[in-house]
Amino acid sequence: MPKFNVLEIRKDFPILSTTTNGKPLIYLDSAATSQKPLSMINAVSDFYKRYNANIHRGIYEISVKATEAYQESKETVSKFINASSYREIVYCKNTTDAINTVALSWGEGNISEGDTILLSETEHHSNIVPWQLLAKRKKAKIEYIKMGDDFKLNMEDYKAKLENNPKLVAFTHISNVLGTINNAKEMTKMAHGKGALVLLDAAQSVPHLPVDVIDIDCDFMAFSGHKMLGPAGIGVLYGKDSILEEMPPVIGGGDMIRSVTFEGSNWNELPWKFEAGTPNTEGAIGLKAGIEYLNSCGMGNIHKHEEYLTKHALESLEEAGATIYGISGKNELSDRTGVISFKLKGAHPHDISTIMSSEGIAIRAGHHCAMPLINKVLQEPALARISFYLYNTVDETELAINALEKVKKILGIKHGKSQ
Repeated sequence: MPKFNVLEIRKDFPILSTTTNGKPLIYLDSAATSQKPLSMINAVSDFYKRYNANIHRGIYEISVKATEAYQESKETVSKFINASSYREIVYCKNTTDAINTVALSWGEGNISEGDTILLSETEHHSNIVPWQLLAKRKKAKIEYIKMGDDFKLNMEDYKAKLENNPKLVAFTHISNVLGTINNAKEMTKMAHGKGALVLLDAAQSVPHLPVDVIDIDCDFMAFSGHKMLGPAGIGVLYGKDSILEEMPPVIGGGDMIRSVTFEGSNWNELPWKFEAGTPNTEGAIGLKAGIEYLNSCGMGNIHKHEEYLTKHALESLEEAGATIYGISGKNELSDRTGVISFKLKGAHPHDISTIMSSEGIAIRAGHHCAMPLINKVLQEPALARISFYLYNTVDETELAINALEKVKKILGIKHGKSQ
């Protein structure tokens, strides 16, 4: 695997050498899902070809090998986020599933009528809907930290809402719409000071920059494998050992039990008590391979590369007349990542995406699973979104801006700056 050299890195991603609509594919939607390196693809293929077997159930050779590979994956994830041990790593389907696990297990046992759950206005639906369902069941209430005019969370509003003594504070580490990096360590410290537990939605942070759960001190953290070079169908719930130990399992079945009688059951130890049934072994193996690739590039290097692309793209988009929803290119970019949501006056985001697709450029358009933020807070029906990863280049950014000029030409947009 290469050290960080974007042109060499691109060679490891087969899809980046393909075409779409007769043009070379330019993939600028990594906030939705990342592309996959050949090493990850081969790791999953190798499992199916050489040692496909159920784990924890057989003492024959390939079952033992599969079990060892699954355990090695847990250890790799644990080290990647600096968890205390693999016991704190629970595999789920994705970020959404991980957050729902906390809501259904910890939430059911700890949220009561009248309690407050504190979220933010910038959350993905995955970090809103599970809490709405829980609050409805428990007759609890939800409050939201307001977003400031600078596209950052309003810390004064946060402090004020902490005075209501929420039981749980759940917020995104990085907004999938704004690209804003929230100060997770400081926000967690503030929440703990009021006796609240903290759940961090790290779907957009763990793939893009170094994340240390001990340093942040969050109680739970959720992220997805498919956004970090791994396969779909594998996600991670990190939880502090002492908290997970007290939480009951959500799904019952095989492998999450120590013993079963007709009268009752005893649960397995961590993290297995939360992983009922045959697990996604191939997903775990693929996730390990994805993390190994990220480690070979260096998470700090990846973040710096994305900062460079983001600054260039922000400046070019503003020159093209786009309105940016997020920290602009004129400001310090230490508080944002390579997720850029924008609009172009006179062009619906779906039209922008469709026309850019005809040029081989894949971007996102819509509400980005953050309807309250986009519709109510930003007061837009939809936004276009570009998002970068380690395999994107400045040349691709330039081609995207050229395609945006084609959008303006086709739709008869004459203005420069948006009004």
